[in-house]
Amino acid sequence: MIKKCLFPAAGYGTRFLPVTKAMPKEMLPLVNKPLIQYGVEEALAAGMAGIAIVTGRGKRAIEDHFDISFELESQIAGTSKEDALKEVRHIMKECTFSYTRQVQMKGLGHAILTGETLIGNEAFGVVLADDYCVTEGDGVLAQMVALYEKYQCCIVAIEEVPREETYKYGVIDGEEVEPGVFRISQMVEKPDPADAPSNLAIIGRYILTPDIFDVLQTTPPGRNGELQITDALMTLAEQGRVLGYRFKGRRFDCGSVEGFVEATNYNYQNIYTRR
Repeated sequence: MIKKCLFPAAGYGTRFLPVTKAMPKEMLPLVNKPLIQYGVEEALAAGMAGIAIVTGRGKRAIEDHFDISFELESQIAGTSKEDALKEVRHIMKECTFSYTRQVQMKGLGHAILTGETLIGNEAFGVVLADDYCVTEGDGVLAQMVALYEKYQCCIVAIEEVPREETYKYGVIDGEEVEPGVFRISQMVEKPDPADAPSNLAIIGRYILTPDIFDVLQTTPPGRNGELQITDALMTLAEQGRVLGYRFKGRRFDCGSVEGFVEATNYNYQNIYTRR
């Protein structure tokens, strides 16, 4: 069983300035619940109760959200407003939270390497909270855990994107070994559309084996001078040890303003108003 999930959450969220000047982008709300809470709920539903969060300066609101606010709770005790905290209270009861800081922003690979002290020597999930996923059945991480139990290797979630948008993503190529599952032979970080090996893009869900930390230690900086997780995974892919999984569900890119508004409207119409 995979017991831990890592949340890289140290980025500046510059696409949402000025609001992210003082508020973490992971705390942006889809109606009345912050993005990172959706991610933690998905991790918990997949059996990952150990929540490891890599934060940075100005991110204290994340820690405060998953903690008790005695003054607030005493004010709303015995009122109907208590129900609004039911879900986050459940998370706090079932999960263990640990935090470390990424002192410098050197890419997603560096953020994951920073989290090694929280993960240890075991396989783990990774969630990028600004990729918000909705599914009809099991969440994306739960789907990937079932696949990990079969193949026991690194897995990245993928989806088809318009070829002209490949420059926004890590893009894979590989052999389809079963429907929706690809043994990856190539991974390229944000390729120009003309150079992209396919239109299968990596989204913000991973299952990684602990040897990824050793690989990251020896991986040189890549695109933009940053430590790229795709470069490290390519080292393992050359040994046939990385799968791409075309997940069942829908992803909203909440790292962009357009995607965030789309996700907010979806949640309001399909979740919030149906409670």
